[in-house]
Amino acid sequence: MPELAEVEYYRKQWSPGIGQIVAGVELHPDKRIYRGVDTDALVRGLKGRPLKKSMTHGKRMCFIFGDRHWLGVHLGMTGKNFVRGEDYQPAKHDHLVVAMESGTKLVFSDPRLFGRIHYAESRTPPEWWSDLPAEILSDAFTVERLQNFLKRRARAAIKAVLLMQEVFPGIGNWMADEILWRARLHPATPAGQLCKRQQDELYRRIREVSRDALEVIGSDWNTPPDDWLFNHRWRDGGICPKTGRPLVREKIGGRTTCWSPAWQK
Repeated sequence: MPELAEVEYYRKQWSPGIGQIVAGVELHPDKRIYRGVDTDALVRGLKGRPLKKSMTHGKRMCFIFGDRHWLGVHLGMTGKNFVRGEDYQPAKHDHLVVAMESGTKLVFSDPRLFGRIHYAESRTPPEWWSDLPAEILSDAFTVERLQNFLKRRARAAIKAVLLMQEVFPGIGNWMADEILWRARLHPATPAGQLCKRQQDELYRRIREVSRDALEVIGSDWNTPPDDWLFNHRWRDGGICPKTGRPLVREKIGGRTTCWSPAWQK
């Protein structure tokens, strides 16, 4: 599942279309990614309008065409955005192709159809965008907000809590593991058992990993350095960069989790 940084990377793949005018739209209206969407209105609304702006929020992205046409994209597990030239012929899984007058084609492909497309015509942000929780790197995401949520989820493993998008938008499996490893917290620790010092450290690491991920992966899909957990967590037999001792992989909170027993007591 793409996380904060991967979503930022895929948002930027459509940046060549900014300032260009839409010549036409091709889509597969019967696919489940368009559930609840008036696809005829989407096609009419985008055609003839320039792509003015793009944004991300957690695991979602939004593209604004003209003054009031909002296109939302959620990648799901296998969704991708990319750009092709005017001779490109859409493939089977290209469920949205926005052709610009210059010949550039903005493509959304999703083989397994776990993604989602939203559309709205509005002068103000639609609910599916305005109702999202505070972004992790915004001023609204405070340590007090974190502490209050940990109290409400006191019995849940902290790994499972970090994956709850209503407070931690954009954090997925690898980011949660990276955060807990840097904070030296065992992923199975009940959220309510963290002391004030641990809460403060967790808050700092949440924001730190988010910034680092956007800078390294979100910029140009660069490979993180070897002093991150990231490069060592994907396979059995990985070694902790801090201790040189073996990492452990097992399911916690329903998700495969990697941590260092020698580091995360």
